[in-house]
Amino acid sequence: MFSDFLWMAPVGSILALSFAAYLACFIMRQDQGNDRMKEIALAVKVGARAYLKRQYAGVGIFFAVVSLILFYLSFKNYLAIFVPFAFLTGGFFSGLSGFIGMTVATNASNRTAQAATKSLNSGLRVAFSSGAVMGLVVVGLGLLDLSIWYYFLNWYYGTHALPCGMDKITAITSTMLCFGMGASSQALFARVGGGIFTKAADVGADLVGKVEAGIPEDDPRNPAVIADNVGDNVGDVAGMGADLYESYVGSIVATSALGVAAGLGLAGVTVPMVMAAVGVVASIIGTFFVKSSEEANQRVLLAALRKGVFASSFLVAVVSFFLVKGTLGMQHIGVYYSVLAGLIAGVIIGLCTEYYTSSNFKPTQGIADSALTGPATVIIGGMAVGMMSTAVPVIIVCLAIMLSFFLSGGASNYGAGLYGIGISAAGMLSTLGITLATDAYGPVADNAGGNAEMSHLPPEVRKRTDALDALGNTTAATGKGFAIGSAALTALALIAAYRDQVALAGKELSLSLLNPNVLIGLFLGGMLPFLFCALTMRAVGRAAGKIVVEVRRQFKEITGLLEGKAKPDYARCVDIATAAAQKEMVPASLLAIAAPILVGIFVGVEAVVGLLTGATVTGFVLAVMMANAGGAWDNAKKFIEEGHHGGKGSIAHKAGVVGDTVGDPFKDTSGPSLNILIKLMSMVSIVFASFIIANSFFK
Repeated sequence: MFSDFLWMAPVGSILALSFAAYLACFIMRQDQGNDRMKEIALAVKVGARAYLKRQYAGVGIFFAVVSLILFYLSFKNYLAIFVPFAFLTGGFFSGLSGFIGMTVATNASNRTAQAATKSLNSGLRVAFSSGAVMGLVVVGLGLLDLSIWYYFLNWYYGTHALPCGMDKITAITSTMLCFGMGASSQALFARVGGGIFTKAADVGADLVGKVEAGIPEDDPRNPAVIADNVGDNVGDVAGMGADLYESYVGSIVATSALGVAAGLGLAGVTVPMVMAAVGVVASIIGTFFVKSSEEANQRVLLAALRKGVFASSFLVAVVSFFLVKGTLGMQHIGVYYSVLAGLIAGVIIGLCTEYYTSSNFKPTQGIADSALTGPATVIIGGMAVGMMSTAVPVIIVCLAIMLSFFLSGGASNYGAGLYGIGISAAGMLSTLGITLATDAYGPVADNAGGNAEMSHLPPEVRKRTDALDALGNTTAATGKGFAIGSAALTALALIAAYRDQVALAGKELSLSLLNPNVLIGLFLGGMLPFLFCALTMRAVGRAAGKIVVEVRRQFKEITGLLEGKAKPDYARCVDIATAAAQKEMVPASLLAIAAPILVGIFVGVEAVVGLLTGATVTGFVLAVMMANAGGAWDNAKKFIEEGHHGGKGSIAHKAGVVGDTVGDPFKDTSGPSLNILIKLMSMVSIVFASFIIANSFFK
């Protein structure tokens, strides 16, 4: 009976990809604008593709080396034979989702600027359609990858011998868990590398262009302006797409594995996969709710986006009841309430993030007020807002964990309770198609504003794209909070899956807090997010320094550049940012992969549980703080640029720009990478569990 529902997963995949193709065709039919707009868009497109080509070449070497290691471990019977292939497909689809989203985004920016010459709503339609392509491609490819692996493994283990000690569904879910490591690895490289590129270019362009030279943002005289626009696409679109692909499939495979461990069998696998398909339909329907009046303000635009998200969440909430009832039966109806807990938690975290990052509310306005007394008070105010903003999301996640665990029967069946936590994360991410759309449209609007500025379009066009961009900062922060919240729930499910994987390998865990190995792991895990952020922040600082030096050089050596009589060397800044990003992303990325293996070997498998737990707790809180502080700094600057406290060029504005440059790596490099860090470490721990047990110094 349960397999009767599973067909919905591949159908949902096809539906998502088909609607994404329809939206992409809609975007490509739009007017591209004048020749200058086309030229700028082409420069950004060429730069973005050049960056991704170089990144994928470097990441390809990493995947080749790791695959050889996995093949060797498979030969030694530490892993199932399919694990290396699962690793490769996970990485491939994660990278593909980011590439497709970035390709559409680079084609949408000039079309959004041209549409904004007509009205704000026209610009919103094009930009949001581009974001929707990103969202639907992520969920479509995620479900496609999951469906292919499930049906292949179901056939294979139905006709071949099962791994020792496993039934068929356990063997399927155990293998599927492993392709999450490939997705997580690709996501981390994409997020960290893209984040370093985009923020190095952004910080370099702002510090020399706006602060030192006093020229407007996106001014064509700034040599780093094209690199800045390229960065929006490779970091905030391609990187984010790979990131959320990993979150999406990770939550589904972890929940499926926990469902099998809880004794729910095939039914436990069916619910998260089919709920994802339901979320696809709900997200597509939700996109039709996103529209605004012709001359809307930011509040009206935000309400328009909310309507789409709320409509999708409501549809998932209704249909999930019948899904759980028909699949698990009324005796497990508590699982449905776990779904609701995840959906509601996601909405509340989004609203909380909106409050702390939108210029419509006091926290961000307070940062703008502090700009009147200089950059130092802006930094202090932004840090305080970021720290304050962690309280509600942490409480909400704690409530979601508690409710999900007990409502799904955790009091009498511990495994069912853990399954409830996993299904809560899957429920939160079920509407990812539209949630990601509200996030991914922001970089398109930002690029559209740059295109309008460099093409010298009428001032009202830039005003409209700035309104979309300012809202994009809020929705991007909301999307990051959503991703981080789901990461906390997913990471907890993955830790439980790691425990089950260790048990399958024949090892009993002693997880008492009095066990010194567990305590050592907790301390190491609590430290890792800070070390990771230090590495990525320093990487942005070093790369931005190179951009600053280059921009200053061009201003000094190219005669007539500041007067607008000469053209800057845009390609040079793109090359510098690309090379720096590829070099700087390696240490931070390898840290996440090496840490659980080394801790497991030298301190023991119990220490790995402590490591994952400590990293989840501090990583979640630190990620929320950094994302919200960065978003608030950015919108405080835009609040001043709207005419408050003296407007552009004022002392307050210069202080706001400094706050924004500090916030850039907070919100677009270090902060959003943390949710990948904590899940990748969990995935690595699961994949290498048997190897760690066999080679650990603590037997």
